[in-house]
Amino acid sequence: MFAKKQNEIRSLQERVKELEEQIIQWETIISELTLAHQQIQEENAQLREENVQLREENRLLREENAGLKAQINQNSQNSSKPPSTDGCKKPVVKRESSGKKQGGQKGHTGHGPVLPMMKEVTIEQHTPADCTNCPNAKICMEKERVGETRYEQDIIVEVRTTAHQAMERECPIQGVTLRGTFPKNISGRNQYGPNLEALAIALNTAGTVSISRTHEILSGVFGVNISVGTIASMVSGFAKMIKVTVEEIKEAIIRAALSYFDETGMRVNGALRWAHIACTAMLTYISMQSKRGREGMEAAGVLPYFSGIGMHDCWGPYFSFEALIHALCNAHFLRELTGVLENFKQEWALQMITLLLEMKAAKEMLQTQGITQASQVLIDFYSATYDQIIDAAKALNPIPEKEPGKRGKAKRGKVRCLIDRLETYKGEVCLFFTDFTVPFDNNQAERDQRMEKVKQKVSGCFRTDQGAADFADIWSYLSTARKHGINCFRAIATVLNGSHAFSIR
Repeated sequence: MFAKKQNEIRSLQERVKELEEQIIQWETIISELTLAHQQIQEENAQLREENVQLREENRLLREENAGLKAQINQNSQNSSKPPSTDGCKKPVVKRESSGKKQGGQKGHTGHGPVLPMMKEVTIEQHTPADCTNCPNAKICMEKERVGETRYEQDIIVEVRTTAHQAMERECPIQGVTLRGTFPKNISGRNQYGPNLEALAIALNTAGTVSISRTHEILSGVFGVNISVGTIASMVSGFAKMIKVTVEEIKEAIIRAALSYFDETGMRVNGALRWAHIACTAMLTYISMQSKRGREGMEAAGVLPYFSGIGMHDCWGPYFSFEALIHALCNAHFLRELTGVLENFKQEWALQMITLLLEMKAAKEMLQTQGITQASQVLIDFYSATYDQIIDAAKALNPIPEKEPGKRGKAKRGKVRCLIDRLETYKGEVCLFFTDFTVPFDNNQAERDQRMEKVKQKVSGCFRTDQGAADFADIWSYLSTARKHGINCFRAIATVLNGSHAFSIR
């Protein structure tokens, strides 16, 4: 009995030993699993962190890619880039077809029949070729009539030289020799008349032809060996002659109820200068300055004294002049909204484009009916629609959170910046609809400053600051003359003859 108990005890001890060994094995396995679990957790945390970093890198790359695509796709139709940067690619015409044929429409009288009556007409008659050797030609000639008349206009280029002679006479009363006096404009032994001088100035300014090419044209066409120095003196002298008139133009623009403002960069002797333009429907004033912002605007001398409605783009320095009522160019906004629509495919941009154009069409329709102001109901409706579009745009383009460790504000991006400008300057954007005297865009200023860019493109650049300033003054005068219905040559010749081409009111 005792032996049996001992065997059971030994058996139990062996079992306990086995269990202890199993426990040790399980503890080892559990320890290994715990270690493996910890490693997996660490790896998982590392992967999560890498995933967050990769997501952020992916977001940044997507934004960068979208920005680069938007930059590549920029053209004159969806940004502020000039049409000259579009290259040879055919622009997309976004206007709807009117259905009319090209050229003059039915009922348009044209100007052809008026031209031959300007001067005496020389008549040349052309008989049928079949009648040359016909024996009945004389009989038929008695009954011939004019079947059709076509007019040819040509010019005869000739140089007329006038010898001004100061005659001398012996006076028997005074006992001296008396001599006649030359006209005031005859100051040298050899000089050029006002018509030739006006043509040289017109070619160099309105024609945007360089001085050297002006010399080639005048020498080749007229056989007048006029030097480039003389042409330069003619241009600078004319700029001095119209200086008072240009100042009067500037003062008239300051007094105007509505004026347009813009600025554009120009190359002058290898440096960047800025042409500041202020204009109305009948006046143009351009000033060449070394600065673009407020300093250049103050030096131009219009904005600091202007207190009417100023139409301009949404560039910050304009808003530093608080005396004027600001109106913003919607053509700029339409181009930017088109860029958002084309490059980022955001529907709100199309809605805003549609709204602005609908407001423009509604205003034009009311004006055709003789209505000078929109009703408050219509203004409130468009205002509410405007706000709804802005809210939808802001929801789609939230302000990004600031990245930890980085200084400054988080970049909002071009789309969000556009939305914020449309929201901040809502009154200035919609002023064209709440005040019918305000235009929809700033195209007047852009048209008036175009000649500056054409001159630079043709001639390359201005050699001196004074030459650039002279051109700005001359084009201020010529552009104003055009608006008064006077062509450039006649406007220049009138001044050279000691008169005024137009009056400034």
